[in-house]
Amino acid sequence: MTVEDRPAARPAGAGRAAAGLTVAVVLLLVTVLLGLAVGSVHEPPHVVAGVVLRRLGLGDSPVTLLDDQIVWQLRLPRVLGASATGAGLAVCGAVLQTLTGNDLADPYLLGISNGAAVGAVTVIVLGVGATGAAAVGALPAAAFAGALLAVVVVLALAAARTRSLPAARTVLAGIAVGQICGAYTSFVVLVLGDRNAARGVMEWTLGSVAGVRWGTAVFLTAVAVAGTLVMVAAARDLDAFAFGETAARSFGVHVERTRWALVATAALVTACLVAHTGVIGFVGLVVPHVVRLVCGPRHALLLPLSALLGASLLVGSDIVARSVLPDQEIPVGVVTAGLGAPFFAWLLWRRTGGGSAAGGRP
Repeated sequence: MTVEDRPAARPAGAGRAAAGLTVAVVLLLVTVLLGLAVGSVHEPPHVVAGVVLRRLGLGDSPVTLLDDQIVWQLRLPRVLGASATGAGLAVCGAVLQTLTGNDLADPYLLGISNGAAVGAVTVIVLGVGATGAAAVGALPAAAFAGALLAVVVVLALAAARTRSLPAARTVLAGIAVGQICGAYTSFVVLVLGDRNAARGVMEWTLGSVAGVRWGTAVFLTAVAVAGTLVMVAAARDLDAFAFGETAARSFGVHVERTRWALVATAALVTACLVAHTGVIGFVGLVVPHVVRLVCGPRHALLLPLSALLGASLLVGSDIVARSVLPDQEIPVGVVTAGLGAPFFAWLLWRRTGGGSAAGGRP
């Protein structure tokens, strides 16, 4: 490439990035509109728009009280919660895949899901904290505490003696802690629980946004936005990590400090999301790879696009979860697993065949 060619290449790359972001934003808006309209009670688009505009003080469209309750009180917070959860999981997955150099990493790599399950099982089966006024918040609080405790133990094990956070040791510590937490949950459910308790645990571990209301939706959105902004701010450091630790140091990146900060951020974001929605798999694994395949590995574009596509994927999956069977809702984690498992199998096949599963990672 000559010097004269370079100025022309930059606008072309910027144009592709802008086009990709535009398509992702439009896709999310369409998915959100469908999420507000589709369900056991169909709401036409003009009714959805009328309810939202009326609530925002931008119009005075005639809507019934039932329409207002369905769209504004039930579906909109649910859609916002699903968007925030999908975006947060996708961004955390992209960051952890880069930091660990593991193409199969996802946000639950650090034992977060199993730790959250420990807290959830303790409430659902043993009934700890599930009485009195605190009962409403007992389950998410316990799940968050369990997830956070698991992360602390994983990071302590990984950083033992050296105070550094090697990628391989972090992954192994996450697997070990996850297995211990899994053993606890299995024991409690099988030995101390009854059939109803086992069903409740299974439903929680498959994930759902059905119970998300405005307070939770606002919290999840704030967590996802804050976490995404922190990670996007470190995009250049993550680009350096993609070439390996040695290359990152040569680029002036403080490897250990950056890894600690980003792993802790990803863990905290995931713990907050899991505490309120349960374990929703494959979003954080699949979405970053799809974005890399389409738009390349640069994190300044990868992370925002992953957030938008992750939000669209989970909102769309939730639409399927509450619409595919009449008078019955299936856990959204079942839908994301059904979509993600074939991609995961393809990813393994591609790795076995000698190709890079990162889809263009340098």
